[in-house]
Amino acid sequence: MKQILVVEDDVMLNSGLCYNLELDKYKAVPVHNTAEAMDKIKAETFDLIVLDVNLPDGDGFDLCKKIKSAQDIPVVFLTARDLETDVLMGFELGADDYITKPFSINIFRKKVAAILKRCDKHQNENIYMCGELMIDFNKLTASIKNEPIILTPTEYKMLKIFTSNHGILLTRQILLEKLYDVDANFVDEHALTVNVNRLRNKIERKERKYIKTVYGMGYLWIGDDE
Repeated sequence: MKQILVVEDDVMLNSGLCYNLELDKYKAVPVHNTAEAMDKIKAETFDLIVLDVNLPDGDGFDLCKKIKSAQDIPVVFLTARDLETDVLMGFELGADDYITKPFSINIFRKKVAAILKRCDKHQNENIYMCGELMIDFNKLTASIKNEPIILTPTEYKMLKIFTSNHGILLTRQILLEKLYDVDANFVDEHALTVNVNRLRNKIERKERKYIKTVYGMGYLWIGDDE
């Protein structure tokens, strides 16, 4: 069940929002100020945060900054602050939507459902499964036969490049540019060879290969290909 944190100091409005969210089979958790919100975020996992801007002990914009700096949780502002500068500020802080009061509760419910659906799709796109290998690019975790394997940030980035280009030959130059975000001429090619070999040692077995070397050219992610 999706869990939604509702940060709204108006007790009646907060209760009404939670009631409607629970009609849509979400678990709604009400809080009424920034301190309560931060305590809940530290203690629990949420799929979405509905956030007022004007709160009794702080500013919703500042709270959004703190949330986004700690973890990537979708945020919907729900506020009476309807100036264009406020709306723009909300989106600049990474909000998924900015709803001004007064509002339609039915449109609010539809927007929440759309955001959660979009986030689910994005999350699923960032989970790669192939044979015994599973990689969660959101959480930066990986396993083989359900046994965790430890990968470096560079190795996760390399895997993302490979798995996003299944069956496509990546020349050494292209791979270097994508991996290090610089001109390949400024990177030692030996470093690429070392990183690829280390990655192979961690994810490959004698009976299961994922990366094919095309000698003199580069590498190919073969995945499920036999």
